[in-house]
Amino acid sequence: MTASGRSETTDDLLAALLDGMDAALCAFDSDGVITHWNREAERILGWSAGEAVGRKGFAGWAVRAADAQDVQDRLMAAQEVPGRQVHEFALLTKDGGRVLVRTQSAGVPGADGKPAGVYCAFSEVHAQIDLERSIALSEALMEDASWGVVLVDVDLRPAVVNAHAARAFGSGRTVPLGRPLGELLAQGVEELEGALQHVLAEGAPPAPVELWVSVRTPEGARRRCWRCGFLRLASPLAEEPVPLGVALLFQDVTEARKAQLDTAQLRFRSHQLYRAGRAAAECEDPAEAAAVRLEFALAGFAEHALLDVADPGRGRLLRWAATPPGLPGLPEPGAIPVRYEAGHPALQALDRNGSVRASAPTGGSAGDWARARRWPEGAAHALCAVLRSRGRSLGTLTFLRGPSRAAFERADAVYAEEVAARVAADLDLAGGGGTDPGAGPAPDGR
Repeated sequence: MTASGRSETTDDLLAALLDGMDAALCAFDSDGVITHWNREAERILGWSAGEAVGRKGFAGWAVRAADAQDVQDRLMAAQEVPGRQVHEFALLTKDGGRVLVRTQSAGVPGADGKPAGVYCAFSEVHAQIDLERSIALSEALMEDASWGVVLVDVDLRPAVVNAHAARAFGSGRTVPLGRPLGELLAQGVEELEGALQHVLAEGAPPAPVELWVSVRTPEGARRRCWRCGFLRLASPLAEEPVPLGVALLFQDVTEARKAQLDTAQLRFRSHQLYRAGRAAAECEDPAEAAAVRLEFALAGFAEHALLDVADPGRGRLLRWAATPPGLPGLPEPGAIPVRYEAGHPALQALDRNGSVRASAPTGGSAGDWARARRWPEGAAHALCAVLRSRGRSLGTLTFLRGPSRAAFERADAVYAEEVAARVAADLDLAGGGGTDPGAGPAPDGR
């Protein structure tokens, strides 16, 4: 290829690069004559390259006469100082309008190192301000936001994590990057990934979503409730939207939700106690009233309830009732003692005159654990409350939950103790010999 051919190719490449830029660009030689003018400059001001190239400065066509010399001097001064110079000018459009632009200009050195001209990139001020606002917003979200921000790529792996989200994960900002969500969350992964996939496919939901997750931390899994918002991210440079991932914004609302749940739970349990009291008041037989109270107590609280009464003078427990009835593997209510071994939670409750909570060991067999304690095979969590009336222990009330439910907590023990106190009053009122479940136990003073 000849030198002229290479020169033409270089000029064509330069022209293509200039016309493909998103910013308006023009260039001046050392005398202030315009040598380059790209399509974005034409779009903003309306003057074509043919009309602009070859003119000396902006005087008489792209700037008011009163401002022409000041604009020219400030632009050409960039030849004499290092770095870029930033200015704002009011330029004229071809149709006579005015546009406030922000310019960045810098000197162009020649082959001998001397100033050979100036290039000037400019954009409309409002567009520049919008860009700066967008950048400032992104930086603020990543640094100072009071809620978590996680940018997830199309493979559902965190690509950017802000400081708040990093604290929520219990790690630094770089630790979660590129890792599957299953390595960061112990529970709630399926729900979160399902929400992210929906956003990628269909767009963001119209309202925030609350998700319960368990976050893996060096101290162990932490159960948290996140109020989440989602935004689908698409490339602004593509002709058609190309998904870049999803922005997940979340706030930790765990404490507020726990307070709401506790309030709702307390309201429900109080209502159940009220309903149980009304139903028990209609029972002529106090033993029947005790059974009615157990049925109301189970709702939303446990799967099974076992009522054992003390055998007068013999230091053993007799099965009075089981709710629901007919549980396989359990002794029928009657005079046959329940074969609880020493250290059984029910016997501990009697000894302590207080509640005892127990759960199957993690990793072990819940069935073996339950069978060893004479409980239904599906039991994994137990709460034993002592039946107290008139200063005496009349027996124990045991509530059982399956492995799919949470272990009993202190608030559950308070509720169980309240139920046990009312059931104990019914049993005490029933009186009798204690071995006849229809008549009720006789207090043994234990």
